[in-house]
Amino acid sequence: MSENLINKGDRGFYHKKNPLNDLTGKEWIYFTNSMLETDFDNEEEFKDWLNYISDSVIDTRYSTSGEDGFEHKLRKQHPTPKPPQLMRDIIAFFTKEEQTVLDPFMGVGGTLIGASLINRNAIGIDLDKKYIDIYKEVSKKLGYKIQKTYVKDALKIDKIKPLSEIQVDAIITDPPYANMMSKAKTGGDKTKKNEIGTLTPFTENKDDIGNLDYFEFLNSLKIIIEKSLLLLKEKGYLIVFTKDLQPTKQHHNMLHADIVQKLSEIDGLNYKGFKIWYDKSLNLFPYGYPYSYVSNQLHQYILIFRKG
Repeated sequence: MSENLINKGDRGFYHKKNPLNDLTGKEWIYFTNSMLETDFDNEEEFKDWLNYISDSVIDTRYSTSGEDGFEHKLRKQHPTPKPPQLMRDIIAFFTKEEQTVLDPFMGVGGTLIGASLINRNAIGIDLDKKYIDIYKEVSKKLGYKIQKTYVKDALKIDKIKPLSEIQVDAIITDPPYANMMSKAKTGGDKTKKNEIGTLTPFTENKDDIGNLDYFEFLNSLKIIIEKSLLLLKEKGYLIVFTKDLQPTKQHHNMLHADIVQKLSEIDGLNYKGFKIWYDKSLNLFPYGYPYSYVSNQLHQYILIFRKG
């Protein structure tokens, strides 16, 4: 009998190197503690990992002023700037120090700033030079490394020559939510009965996939992700932020589900699950009051895929 096996009678054999089979609660606690003590170089790092995978909802209320605001007054010129702290934590989970993250929809660089905070390299692409310039200005003001950026259409990512020679460790991105931002706003921006708020598209560029029809958007996003995956290392993760639109009679508009379905058509890309980001800083509005139910969209889906 192997020296690693202990006879537990009716309960079978206990393997010293794999003692997870048929354990009692006390044994679970003992073994978990002993793993933390002996099998991991960094106990705190393992506990952070365990906490991260245990929580399906990330709820935050980040400051938009002072040091923790990361020059929010500049970054908010983009319709949906991502908090660098949120991106930092996601990048930290899916990559290691000095590895490289790609964001083909970088906007004002929440992903890139998040990478700079924890000694990661990053590459950002955006159609609008204005947003990239804001990112650079913010990084300069805060004293952060200015990561590599390209003013390009993400649909042509395969035409960016310097990228043809590199491999990235993760892709973390926040694409447009179909044509949500090119629709007229209501609710908080509605000042009078039957008055429609202003349009807030990401750009006026006809090539911006945020200005496309819902289903055209899905097809274009698939093409962009397919091309981006050529740069991703095997077993690397793809993280996609998205938000559902209000349902209509024509379609449910559960964008997160449609993105999962569309990207799952890509050979070699496997959907692994999702987390929900609940942004507590957003305000509730009484949409539909007092005659109908209209949901508040205070959360976003963080869709997780893996290559290979």
